[in-house]
Amino acid sequence: MIASLKGTVLSKKPEGIIVDVSGVGYHVSIPLSSLGDIPDAGEAVYLHTYTHVREDALQLFGFLTEEERKVFTTLMGISGVGPKLGLAILSGMSVQRFTEAVHNEDVSLLAAIPGLGRKTASRLVLELKGKLPSAGAGATASHQESPAAEDAVSALINLGYNKSMSARAVDTAVKNGAKAIEDIIREALKYLTD
Repeated sequence: MIASLKGTVLSKKPEGIIVDVSGVGYHVSIPLSSLGDIPDAGEAVYLHTYTHVREDALQLFGFLTEEERKVFTTLMGISGVGPKLGLAILSGMSVQRFTEAVHNEDVSLLAAIPGLGRKTASRLVLELKGKLPSAGAGATASHQESPAAEDAVSALINLGYNKSMSARAVDTAVKNGAKAIEDIIREALKYLTD
């Protein structure tokens, strides 16, 4: 199973992106909600991936955060939800909003996602209750809690890194115990250049 990809974006379209990893181009389907955060062609990208194997196909699905991938794989465990519907769900709303909708049993909001009817939305709420991360726990939440972390994200963006990668790197640095801005930037750069 391919668990992650780190490479260069060759092309970026709504139907997916192509990532060059050491001369091999991988077609990766991604949620439309993440398309804007994917770097432009020629820039580096890191994706958490899910490999879907069928008799007639091998598909890669990519996510900018581990949380997105976890929600996607949890959705795959529900009867009647395949990768196409899972991707449609994550394209229809952010992971945080989807998680909140499930926790709040907001069937109407879920049913508004294209391809997801009211009946399936009700079943999702029933089957996912308690299986998803707690509402509001986002991958980029921690950098918003600390002014030093916010400044570190801004500094990384000024160095040429995109916003989502910078936020992820800063979150990792903060989770590893970095508190001062210099330490956060140093740790984040280690993450970005690995």
